[in-house]
Amino acid sequence: MTLIIENVTVFDGEAVLGEGMSIVVEGGAIREVSDKPVTGSDTQRLDGCGRFAMPGLIDAHFHCYGAEANPAAIDRMPPGLRALHARRIMEDTLQRGFTTVRDAAGGDHVLAAGLAKGLINGPRLFYPGLAISQTGGHGDMRDPDHFEGCACAYCGSLSVVVDGPDEMRKMVREQLRRGAHQIKLFVSGGVLSPSDPIWMNQFCNEEIRVAVEEAATRRTYVMAHAHTNEAAIRCVKNGVRSIEHATMLEADGVAAIVEHDAFAVPTLAIIDAIRAVGPSMGLPTAALAKVREVGDLAATSLDRLRQAGAKIGFGTDLLGSVMDRQSREFALRREIMSAEEILRSATSVNASLLGMQGKLGTIAQGAFADLLVVDGNPLEDISVLEHQDRLALIVADGRIRRNALV
Repeated sequence: MTLIIENVTVFDGEAVLGEGMSIVVEGGAIREVSDKPVTGSDTQRLDGCGRFAMPGLIDAHFHCYGAEANPAAIDRMPPGLRALHARRIMEDTLQRGFTTVRDAAGGDHVLAAGLAKGLINGPRLFYPGLAISQTGGHGDMRDPDHFEGCACAYCGSLSVVVDGPDEMRKMVREQLRRGAHQIKLFVSGGVLSPSDPIWMNQFCNEEIRVAVEEAATRRTYVMAHAHTNEAAIRCVKNGVRSIEHATMLEADGVAAIVEHDAFAVPTLAIIDAIRAVGPSMGLPTAALAKVREVGDLAATSLDRLRQAGAKIGFGTDLLGSVMDRQSREFALRREIMSAEEILRSATSVNASLLGMQGKLGTIAQGAFADLLVVDGNPLEDISVLEHQDRLALIVADGRIRRNALV
């Protein structure tokens, strides 16, 4: 059956096309976007009553298995329980208007299969398999006092440890064998890991290059956790496509990202959440101290990226009880970016990051039918996207997932 959404103002991921337009959806794709009335048989018609239509949102730094704020607690969960949490997390995310997510650690074939079989009513998923860390790096969840007779490497629910180019090559190949859409590395210290300072460099240049080379054999790329300026520079010089967090950038780091045509994916929502309710999330004191270290610089880094014309993606990085703050990322960015820039980040820019330009993040002929109809204009008030009841229609993969149009 053909679906026609009539009388809407269309934002196509780049700019407003016009008012009083119609969007024709057929077979999971957008068949036509027209400023004239559209006719057709065997058709379901929905009147948008002048509302704002836009592409489905894309969260490019997401945690499908993020059931707890502390990754070590996720490690202790039985796999079946993790999967049940993931189902709830993904379904809630779709109802917030995010029709695509790029997982940043642990997302796997199991979830992709569940989505494909209709067992999960969630967003389109791009997953990395296990994120890759060095021993004692951000993905190594062993406490400093952890001791066991065997020095075997850590492998958890979200990440795995490797050391040296040969181990890196084998592990990247293994994640790609399991269907990973992209590879995730940890190249600086992080907030939630127990034994590494934020300023710590992780992985040598050769290890990073090996990961990039192996990803390229599958025509894909590396995303890298990189808080510090030095980590960002090392990453892009060695071929990393996507700099995650990018919280402590200086002028030369921003220039390197632009020069190498890389993307930066700031994640203000998790910093804001930990600052607001960190103790109630059960995080250790060390993590709370670390978030203060990066949090004061994150907005400045984002402003530097914007002024330099960098490609800025949209991510949130939330875990545990604060995942419902996902849409707060819009308001947090509004202090620095225009509403139009923010919408582009969450739609067309993220689609380009995923290598899906023209298919995702746009309302155009031939694109996947992932779209929203919003009660209110986000270009005038970006905060409307924080309210689920303002999402009058959610269409994902051509299927109506919510319909409150009257």
